[in-house]
Amino acid sequence: MSGRTRLTLAAWAASLMAAGALLPLVKPATWIFTAAFLLALQSATGMLCRRVPLARPLTIGAQLLVGVVALTVVFAREQAVLGFLPGPLAVQRVAELFRLGAEDVGTYAIPAPDTEGIRLMVVAGVLAIGLLVDVLAVTFRRAAPAGLPLLALYSVAAGLSGGGAGRLWFLLAATGYLLLLLAEGRDRLAAWGRVFGGTRRPGRAGAMAGSDGPSFAPVRTGRRIGAVAMGTALVVPLVLPGFSGGLLGDGGGGGAGAGRGGGGTIAAVNPLVSLQDNLRQPEDFEVLRYRTNAQDNSDLYLRLVALDQFDGTSWKSSVRPIEAVPKSLPWPDGLSQSVRTSEVTSNFVASEAYDQKWLPMPFPAARVEAEGRWRFEPAGRMLVGDDKQTTKGVRYQVTSLDVQPTGELLAAAGPAPERLRQEYTRVPGSLPDDVRTTALTVTAEARNDYERAVLLQDWFAKKGGFRYDVDVTSGTGTEAISRFLKDKEGFCIHFSFSMAAMARSLGIPARVAVGFMPGTKQSDGSVSVGIRDAHAWPELYFEGAGWTRFEPTPSRGSTPAYTRRATPTAGPTGPAQPSQEASAQPSAAPRPSESCPAEMRRLGECGQDPAAVADSSSGGGTDVLKAAGWTLGALLVLALLCVPMLWRTRARARRLAPSGGPLAVWREIGDTAWDYGVEPDEARTPRRTAERIVRTGELDGAAAEAVHRVAGAVEEALYAPSPPPVHGLARDAEQVRAGFRARASRGVRLQALFAPRSAVRLHWAASARWAHLKSRAAQATTRRSDRPQATTR
Repeated sequence: MSGRTRLTLAAWAASLMAAGALLPLVKPATWIFTAAFLLALQSATGMLCRRVPLARPLTIGAQLLVGVVALTVVFAREQAVLGFLPGPLAVQRVAELFRLGAEDVGTYAIPAPDTEGIRLMVVAGVLAIGLLVDVLAVTFRRAAPAGLPLLALYSVAAGLSGGGAGRLWFLLAATGYLLLLLAEGRDRLAAWGRVFGGTRRPGRAGAMAGSDGPSFAPVRTGRRIGAVAMGTALVVPLVLPGFSGGLLGDGGGGGAGAGRGGGGTIAAVNPLVSLQDNLRQPEDFEVLRYRTNAQDNSDLYLRLVALDQFDGTSWKSSVRPIEAVPKSLPWPDGLSQSVRTSEVTSNFVASEAYDQKWLPMPFPAARVEAEGRWRFEPAGRMLVGDDKQTTKGVRYQVTSLDVQPTGELLAAAGPAPERLRQEYTRVPGSLPDDVRTTALTVTAEARNDYERAVLLQDWFAKKGGFRYDVDVTSGTGTEAISRFLKDKEGFCIHFSFSMAAMARSLGIPARVAVGFMPGTKQSDGSVSVGIRDAHAWPELYFEGAGWTRFEPTPSRGSTPAYTRRATPTAGPTGPAQPSQEASAQPSAAPRPSESCPAEMRRLGECGQDPAAVADSSSGGGTDVLKAAGWTLGALLVLALLCVPMLWRTRARARRLAPSGGPLAVWREIGDTAWDYGVEPDEARTPRRTAERIVRTGELDGAAAEAVHRVAGAVEEALYAPSPPPVHGLARDAEQVRAGFRARASRGVRLQALFAPRSAVRLHWAASARWAHLKSRAAQATTRRSDRPQATTR
């Protein structure tokens, strides 16, 4: 096997081993086989082009073309010209897949499902990184810089996994890079022939002392370096933050969904982001309509999502596993069988204008029958659309539990489970002291958590002097809470997250729910839910009753019965029967709120507007296409900046090759002096030029002698009838370069490396080539014009 072939295989293996860090991000991970095959085609193309041989730009272009064609065949075969050429339709198809992949990345968390868009993004990314590695390590024979794209690939995987990239993947990526370096080292060593060292072991011809057979001293050194590097790759992550799980850890890979069946997780979303905009809308329009068998629907809040994480900046939903929707949903956490409950059945029809991924449902739902593809998130008891499924025009039936705890039961509730307390009482260290101080003051007379919760609710809703106002600047961080408690004006977002944060500061498990208020009954018996019925409220956990709704927002919604003195006795009627008439399609067009005065409408007291939730549910993800564009642009800029360095490195290697000769070495010494500030002077003889280089460059010792030695060899090559062979000139050139480096400042050394002055020869060569082409074109035009013209009689 030739050195180039070995290096090509090493580059292919290194790229795949670094891509292994992406395996935990997408499940199932079958995309790796597609990436391996297409990367092999791309690498094989480069190997064949280098054997022809083709010029480097042509080799890179051929590899890029094969990669594009391969991606077209795999992902856009039906739209391609002749089944493989990327025509306009194929380009549109690939662009659409990239767009869908970006949406999926913004929706799903780790591990995301293997959708076609995500598969295209991952495979194309691996091909791009593999091409960069192959170009640097094999085409330009510079394996060390090839570590940069490998590191970029691993870093992207580590960043997307939230810093939880395991040591196993770090070790695989490091091993791949090490294999690439060893392959290049072996290739360079082979160019010098076999190197023997040490003494021969007596009795074994050709065997060296301390070995079992023929060996290379540099190879043994390389093995030692490799062992140290492998050990470092394994040990260093132990002390770096963000590297957990993996080879020696506790196997924390896989994200939140590890070990859970059903496939995939849903990304954290924050429906609070656009809720305020919806609440400010002057006109209302219907988002869904339903019929229910509940005689009193005042407590039938339609819940979308639970926000259970408070990081000091905002409340948001945790990244949790999702699974197939079971026939009967699990019994609610913490709800005792002895608590009075009854079933309520409701039939819903969503408007064609209501298009978002979360399904509005009464809480807690017991059974759900819905059109389309939906997934279940057990911790929050939420349904989320899968594979672009949304609520648009969906009909569904929900059987929910009407939980009727009493104040006495909540007051006697025991402590919550420790795991739940740790998760749902966590507050950020940046929470201002006045939040907990205020909570303690308000609840000073309370004897238990239930009384504390009721006092907090009543303080916000009645006794604290708070005013409902949707024009207050929104905010969900700790400073916004402190400002809200001081100014005492805001809307449902402020009331809900402030009460939840204060409850947590008192040790009561709490979270924020976002959804819709029950809506308005219509003359035909149905209930209409408008965009301005959107709402947010806190849920507090009590052992025996589970997650329990509270209503701290004044003039909005209804106060739960278990927080009042008397409890209603009315219960639901018999099960509702689904009917097409009952679930007549709701209006999607805006309908004005005719009976709502302008002032109440301005304050948002005529209804709520939750389509905010719809828009925001698809948000929260990274704009992958924009990030990819910026990354590609940065790589192109970096590549352009590296062109002078790469050209200079290549020119030096060509001139100092054994076939270069004295003139080539002399030119290299001249360019080296130029890079360090000694401008060339073509009018001088080699001897005078050597004196000038030594004097201006302040060289002395071995470096000065090397300059004069090469100048003498050049004079003999130019003027001697039969110049004798000269050896060691390349070593002299390296001594001269080392002399310049030793006397130069750090800034000059960096400029000589990354922006060498002699790289202007690239511009000169390009200009000369362009002038030559123009001259040839002009000559061809002249010959055609001088050609005798045919005449007709």
